[in-house]
Amino acid sequence: MSAESPSARIAFEAIGTHWQIDIDEPLTPERRSGLFDAVRTRIATFDKDYSRFRTDSLVSEMARRTGTYRLPGDAQPMFDLYRRVYDVTGGAFTPLIGQALSDAGYDASYSLTPGVMREPPRWDDALRYAYPDLEVKLPVLLDFGAAGKGYLIDIVGGVLEEHGVTSYAIDAGQDILFRSSRGGALRVGLENPTDVSEVLGVVTLTGGSICGSAGNRRAWATFNHILDPRTLTSPAHIAACWTRASSAMLADAMSTALYFVPPSALEPHFAFEWCILRPDFTVESSPGFGAELFTA
Repeated sequence: MSAESPSARIAFEAIGTHWQIDIDEPLTPERRSGLFDAVRTRIATFDKDYSRFRTDSLVSEMARRTGTYRLPGDAQPMFDLYRRVYDVTGGAFTPLIGQALSDAGYDASYSLTPGVMREPPRWDDALRYAYPDLEVKLPVLLDFGAAGKGYLIDIVGGVLEEHGVTSYAIDAGQDILFRSSRGGALRVGLENPTDVSEVLGVVTLTGGSICGSAGNRRAWATFNHILDPRTLTSPAHIAACWTRASSAMLADAMSTALYFVPPSALEPHFAFEWCILRPDFTVESSPGFGAELFTA
């Protein structure tokens, strides 16, 4: 008979970021091993489908060849959200940004050497989406970095729940999903983008997700991983922002979309809370964000 531990933690690297999963439930070693094998397998499947950094991915195949593709079974929530946010932001939030990011230097080899950049095509010129099919009219390099990690966090949460886990916290590069069937809470620090050893405030989660975006961690030349397709520049009017939502996918998407449009453009369409840190360290937030801030 195997002894049970009061909690389990696993930490690993995947999709270019650090993951930590904490489970606040007793697990036998055998159950823990099987659970985390399932998590790693599911992440690998997602990466094989959607990574633009892999030559063997579905996304890379679409960049090489036009035609109609049958999308993976998990694709609809993510593609539906991308289309909605694309429309609300006037095309600024777009999966068609992949080639521009690559040309800016954020390419498969991480050259970080900017080259000649071109404005991405419009959605309807390049794609015809009708789930489960996606017609690729032009060879385009898609990028799902603005919401894909959040969606994968939600998917991993689903794997945990399929294995009977109901109290957990998933932290993937400081994008967090928290569930507690025991009425627990999780305190999350808001990282200072100019000094990652400090936090600017604390948010208490009793459920749902908090995600953040900042240009300090993936930055080179005049760019970071957030690229405005209308100007082919990385926005500089926001130092960092954080968003809260019921799902990590939505929180992740909103934390990028805020770099392109003001909160008032998004709030009529999506249920989320937000906090924006400006370069001069002034802070704006929605009434429901609920942070204890240490900066004025």
